[in-house]
Amino acid sequence: MKQIAVLGGGYAGMAAAVALVDAGLTPTVFEAGPVLGGRARRIDIDGRQIDNGQHLLIGAYTELLALMCQVGVDPAAAFLRTPLDLRVLPDFHLRCARLPAPLHLAAGLLGVRGLSWPERWALIRAVRIAQTAKWQLAADLPVGAWLAAQRQPTSLVESFWRPLTVAALNTPLETASTQVLFNVLRDSLGGARPASDLLFPILDFSALFPDAAATYIQARGGQVQLGATVRGVTKTEAGWLVNDAQFDGVVCALPPHRLDMALAGVAAAEPALTLLAAWDFQPIVTIYLQYADHVALPQPMVGLADGLSQWVFDRGHTHATPGLIAVVLSARGAHSSLNQNELTAAVVKELQQHFSWGTPSWTRVISEKRATFACTPNLSRPANATSDPSLWLAGDYTASDYPATLEGAVRSGLAAARGIIAAI
Repeated sequence: MKQIAVLGGGYAGMAAAVALVDAGLTPTVFEAGPVLGGRARRIDIDGRQIDNGQHLLIGAYTELLALMCQVGVDPAAAFLRTPLDLRVLPDFHLRCARLPAPLHLAAGLLGVRGLSWPERWALIRAVRIAQTAKWQLAADLPVGAWLAAQRQPTSLVESFWRPLTVAALNTPLETASTQVLFNVLRDSLGGARPASDLLFPILDFSALFPDAAATYIQARGGQVQLGATVRGVTKTEAGWLVNDAQFDGVVCALPPHRLDMALAGVAAAEPALTLLAAWDFQPIVTIYLQYADHVALPQPMVGLADGLSQWVFDRGHTHATPGLIAVVLSARGAHSSLNQNELTAAVVKELQQHFSWGTPSWTRVISEKRATFACTPNLSRPANATSDPSLWLAGDYTASDYPATLEGAVRSGLAAARGIIAAI
């Protein structure tokens, strides 16, 4: 049986390992951390089990949902699922109706709250232009430039387009790729009615897929090693040497900024490493705040358009932790110049102004400094394949029409697995 090393136990690596073991190969997953999930994982802080960040899934994430079912996780029991419902304070609210597509979107756009009729028609006109073009641009350009060409009012940009773009692409609206945003909207708003549903995990992100995938892989002869840092990868006449063990092939599912640590000196990886060296990366900051048990949002997630805070998640709705609030600040912005104490104080003040929640009894700032690549127009992304048919790359950064998402990671992992299965 062919032995395949899978470097990284995030969503891409675990998806690849599931596909490899299903094909009769024997994968060994090397994960440097104590838990699986990569940049979407469970962490233990101050006696609490929380996630290292918030990830919102949508019904269009078909590959991830299918893999969850395959490894024994029931999506119906893993998510709180709602129709598309975007409420951005102070007064914007878009909610899709429970109608067949495209009536669900039409009803949602016509019924959107917080916009004047000219603003409402401007939003409908922009969406219709994108739909008529089948969500394809003749030439990619920044979202801000496209919105200006569509004469979108500033108030509409700030209440809808900016929060949506930053949430979807983790890149400021002024530099984010319109085509990649269109790809996301095509598969969600432009798809079947359930495709636009919001899926709020009620499990931690390690339990949501990676932990169950590990059990699935080990039950079929594969291995999953935690705390196993990859010290070096070397091509030999017999195949690949990874941490003194011999393998027939390698799927490298490490984050893009860590590839050079594992694949330095590997000739087949040099083009990808050269490409990635020029990339910019964007941060995501999550601030957890524990309030009194009675503190709650009217729904699982609410956006804020008039301050530093972008999206506020109520984990009492999803994780049975009353009063635990998570505030997400994506991409670089005004908040990036503040230290953790200053940022927490500013966020608490904003929440007090909106909700009058008082002072939290516990706070924690979690910062992923290179959470995702900057999703800019016409960004050249490395392919899954390398010049060596026994070395494949996997991760949400590889060539795809999706931004850096869990679905993108899973699709990339499956693509890498299919490639190495065919090659060896």
